[in-house]
This record gives sequence, structure tokens and C-alpha cells, in this order.
Amino acid sequence: MVPLEQLHLSHVLQAVSALESIVLRSFGPEGGQVLFTRDTGQVMVSRSGKRILTALHLDHPLARMVVRCVWKHSTITGDGSKTFVLLLASLLRIIHATATKDPHMFQPHNSTEASEAATARHLADRLLEFALTELDELIVLNVLPHGFRVSLENFTAETHDLSCQTLLVSFFRTRLGYAYCDFFRNLFCELLSHWKVKDDRPSFSIQFLNNSFLALHTQVSGVPVSCSRLIEGQVIHRDFATPCPQVRKQPLKAVVFNGYLQPKLLTTGDVLELRCGDKVTEDRGIVHFSSWTEKSVESIIATLQSFGVSVLLCALKQSSAVLAAATQAGMCLVECVSEEEISLFTQLSGVTPISDCRRIHPEHIATLTFCKPLLLGAHRYVHLDFHDCEERLKVKPCSLVICAPSEGQADQHACAFQDAFRMLLTALEPVRKTQTALEETIPSKKCTSLHADNISNGTACRVHLHQKCVTETGCVISAGGTFEFLLHHALHQYGHSCSVSVNTSAVVPVSQLLAKALLSVPRQIYSRNLKHFLQAQTRVVALIPKQPHALSANFIHTEGPLGDGKLSLCSCKNGNMSLKLLDLGLESVSCKYQLVLAVLQCLTNLLRINMVLQTHAVLHTESHDSLNAHSESSEGEDED
Repeated sequence: MVPLEQLHLSHVLQAVSALESIVLRSFGPEGGQVLFTRDTGQVMVSRSGKRILTALHLDHPLARMVVRCVWKHSTITGDGSKTFVLLLASLLRIIHATATKDPHMFQPHNSTEASEAATARHLADRLLEFALTELDELIVLNVLPHGFRVSLENFTAETHDLSCQTLLVSFFRTRLGYAYCDFFRNLFCELLSHWKVKDDRPSFSIQFLNNSFLALHTQVSGVPVSCSRLIEGQVIHRDFATPCPQVRKQPLKAVVFNGYLQPKLLTTGDVLELRCGDKVTEDRGIVHFSSWTEKSVESIIATLQSFGVSVLLCALKQSSAVLAAATQAGMCLVECVSEEEISLFTQLSGVTPISDCRRIHPEHIATLTFCKPLLLGAHRYVHLDFHDCEERLKVKPCSLVICAPSEGQADQHACAFQDAFRMLLTALEPVRKTQTALEETIPSKKCTSLHADNISNGTACRVHLHQKCVTETGCVISAGGTFEFLLHHALHQYGHSCSVSVNTSAVVPVSQLLAKALLSVPRQIYSRNLKHFLQAQTRVVALIPKQPHALSANFIHTEGPLGDGKLSLCSCKNGNMSLKLLDLGLESVSCKYQLVLAVLQCLTNLLRINMVLQTHAVLHTESHDSLNAHSESSEGEDED
């Protein structure tokens, strides 16, 4: 019989709390690094929540499900993995306490355990529904007026805006610590300025860097972090298979080849048999074929030389006969070039790879300024640059060299760089989710906290929205719990207003549950000093204006750059709070909003699980075994 494990709400809470205890060690700007050791003796040090969680060997399916949700969210937004687990655990505790206190709230005739589970599922569903319908409006009216308006142009400009610098510094501080946040911020901005495409959207440059980051950066271990730098051109992470070309005054000609220069039948282990009637002429056939392929290789090399080609980049490993022919012809050959590097080379050079060198045309030939060996750490690579790339693509191609004393640290710095690209794309160029400009009437039971003055009169509330939505604002806000404090206050006011309007205490206001859970984030940030938590909360709440309608109008009509070309540090008259808290860093409002939605979706899915089936059956058929192995390898690659 298949063993069954009945899941209760307490089991879900235990699994998530175990993950929470792990990520809390590195949470916040004061958090430390987590050290992992493997059976092989390999050591990994990281502060990234995504790396920490995916490195765990988890047996419990619920824990693996949570880690999967965190991995997907962090892959998209580049941030928020530790806050994800912290907020999810806080919501589960609050729902567990609510369901335990009144388990028969929604199913009075069921058993206690079944009623608790039903209550928890109902609360989770209501939380998600509330977030999808009301949360964005609450953030627009209560949080955005206290934020900064930034855009991608500020990150690629020569003189970077203060808010842009602070956003990057605070991001790298939580990932890499205080020591290197300024250094990597400057290196990040320098990289963006080199890859800025003129007369095009800045988001295109950041998206290109994010997609091509694997081929654009080189990790070097065993040297100080301060040696990290940018170098011109592209670095191919392979060494020359033949002697590299001598220094020449004229530009070099290069070709990308994605096949075999020599027929595959002549490789080791293959036997060619030619039959003449019933008689096998194996020896004579092999000698004849070998002679033909040798002449074919010489003919291909001669064709390349006739076009002036002196550099050949190959996606596959070539035979010794090809290497010998290329060496004799004075042609340098680089083999086993990765797909990502070939893709970047073709985009920068404007050429297309070929599979048959006998059909070469001018559009297959790239012009290089140089092609030479490059020694980085203990490895030697191919370093090249393009002759007319800046005039044609309007960019200055460069590669990023990331150095660190150990391999794990270099990998951690590289992951922080790529996550910074994803964070910027999410924060400043997010997917549009606009609301049509409208002047709508909202019933009193759905009025936000900004309409509390009208609720007392029992009248409907009229809201003016000018196509505003949190997912398209490009707004950042002071870190240190400012977002959570502001949204907590708005949710608390919303829940109080709804309770008064319906005039009943039997219905649990889900906004109050979310408001209470949000405070767990700043509590953990200031966990070392509770006094700082109270001071920060008091300072934020005290600056919330008493005239919210005037505040929202101020925000809508004062957006946009100032006369001196710099963006406004705050979009409302009550913006002194943001200036005072600027030293705490900045964080994206859009990323925070997507984080809350992702956590609530994960919460709903977790509480819909009733039991776990533990199967230990062995698949005997060969087809099933191969299918199972393929699925396991694919899942492992995705998790990695």
C-alpha cells in the first residue's frame, strides 16, 4: 500500500520555518554569510538567498516546493528571495493562529482539523484575491508619493543621479557587504555606459547584457577583488589550438564555423568499408578516402586564405589533420567555442556562421582589430576586438573581469551582477499593467484608507486615477522598512474602514492579516536593536499627511524631470522623509509589489495540499527509465 502522509497546517508551518531559520542568518544589511561544505571538501560562501536555498538537499516536498517558488521569483526580479521566505513564514503563523483560535469560522460542522485547514485555505484565497484587486491601488496612493522617480537613462548617463547610485549601492550591500558595494556600483555603471546603444532605449542595453552575461564576463580566482575591471573587446574562454597570429598592421579577417572541416568518417574508431561486388577492399578504400579528405582540407584552407581569413572560430573540436593544415597555412584556429560566445560574436561582428567553408561569402567574414592571447589568473584565453563595431552598432564592446580570492566568491560577485540587471529591468522597465484613465465610483466596502473621511458619511468615494499603476512607475523608495511601514498603515486603515462599513466583527479583514505580516520584515532588519525599529516606524508614520487627497494629486502632477535635467528626489511636498532615510539605501517599489503577489500565490498553493504520497516503485521498462532520467536531469539543471 502506498504510504500516505496527512498534511496539517502545522506541518506546512514547520517546513517553511525551517527554511526561514536558514535565511535569517544572512538577512538584511547586517546579515552574515553562510558557509556550505560538501562531501568532496568544496566550500561555498554566499549571502544570496537564492544560492543558499538551492544549495540545500531537501527531502520534504513542501520545502522543495517553496524553494522552487523562490527560485522562479528571484530569477525574474533578481531580488527578494530571503524576504520571500520571511514573509511567507509570517503569514503562515498568523493564519495558523487565526484558524486555531476560531477553527469553525467557515465550516462549523466539520472536525477541528478539517475546519482549521478549510479556514486557512479560505483566508489564503481571500488574501490573494484582495492583493490582485486592491493592493496596487493602495500602493499607488499611499506608498508611491513618498518615493523617488528614476529612469534607466540615469544609469547610463555620464553623471549618475544620486538616487540611481544609492539604489545600486544598497543592492550590492545586501549581496556582497559594505566593503565592495561602492566598488562594484562604479564598475556596474561603467559597464552600462560602454554598452549604451545610442538612439535606443536604455532597457535594450540592460536586457542585452542580461541575456549575454555568460559570454560577457570572466571569473578569475586567486587575485584580489580590486583587480576586477573592464577590458575592451570580447574574451573567448578557450585557448588557441594553433599558434596565434603575429601582430599585423592591417585588420584581421575571421570566420565562425559550426561544423567539421574534415569529414566525420575519418575520426578515431570509424572504419570505412568499400565493396567491389562481393569482395571487401577495406585497406584500399581507407587509403583512398584518407587521401581525398586530406585534399579536401587543403582545398578549404586555400579557399579561406583566398579571402584573407587568418582566424577561424569553430564550435566543434577539429581533427589533428585540420590543425596541422591550419598551422602550416599560418592560420590560427580556436575550437570548442561555446554557443553563447558564438552568438555574442555574431551579434557584434554582424556575420553569420557557416557550415561549409567552400561556400564562403563576404557576409561570413568579420574584421577584427586584433586577436591575441590573454592571461587571466591561471588560464589563457583568446582576446579579440572588432574593427568597426562602434561605428556600426554605436557601442563600445567590453568584457567584465570579476576577480576574487576564491572561486566561490568570484561566482557570488558574478551572480550579484546579473541579478542587478534583472532588478533594474523589473524596477525601471517593468511589464505594463495600466488602468484606463477613469473617474469611478467605489462602494464604501471597497474604499481605501484615503477615503476614510467619506466613509463616515456613508457616501461613495470618487477616485481620480491617471493611468497609474505600481507596475509601471519606475519608483524606488527608502529602504529600512519604509515600504512595509507605509503599506502596513494603509492596510490597517483599509481594514478598519471596511469593518466599520459592514458593521460586523465576524468577518476577518484579510488586509489586517497582511498588514501584521508585513511588519515582520522591518522587525528582522532592526532585530539587533528594537529601539531603532520603533524610531523608524514612528518617523515614517508621523510624516504620513492628514490630507491624503492632496498628497496623491501632488504626486500625479509633479512627476518628471526638473529643469536642470535631474529627476526629482521626491514627488510630493512631504518628501523630507525620503531625504532623511536616503542613507539607508533604496529599493524598488515594483519589486516589492511583485514579491507580495508571489508570496501570496505560493501561500495559496501550499495550503491547497492535503496529503503527500510517498512512492518507491521502480520503473522497469527501458523507455520509462530513460524518460525518468531525462526528467530528473532537466529538473536538476533548472534548480541549478
